[in-house]
Amino acid sequence: MIRRKKLHDFELTIRKFGDNEPAIDFDGKTVEGKKVSLSDFKGKVVVVDVWATWCGPCKGEIPSLQKLEEEMKGQDVVFISYSIDDMKDHDKWIKFVADEKLGGVQIMGDLAWKSGICLNYKINAIPRFMVFNKQNQIVSIDAPRPSTPALKELIEKLLK
Repeated sequence: MIRRKKLHDFELTIRKFGDNEPAIDFDGKTVEGKKVSLSDFKGKVVVVDVWATWCGPCKGEIPSLQKLEEEMKGQDVVFISYSIDDMKDHDKWIKFVADEKLGGVQIMGDLAWKSGICLNYKINAIPRFMVFNKQNQIVSIDAPRPSTPALKELIEKLLK
């Protein structure tokens, strides 16, 4: 186990996270407590929003994200919103998801900034949007925000 962690840590120092590199899987739990992983959605374009309920710019992107989700409905794309709220705010996150009627796949990690998604993808500021292709490969780990047309254009290109 120690050897595997050392290998993983070394890999992170040399990874460039460029186009078509394999994604590093991550997981979290839904509002209902079901474990969900990025790899569960292989075969679909995946857009990941890393956010938190306390993050003003994150909340500012929600209307644009909801609009984009509606526009892309019925296509081979899934939207994952990954909350890095502290576990002490788990109930606050659940209430926020319900009150704001957030769509897509809502998951929360259990280690906030120390969650695998933050460590593996070197996320130190949010909101952060990432896009993965249908083969579960990286397209961008610093994708445009939904409030810009560039994200929709990128998704549409991957769906062709």
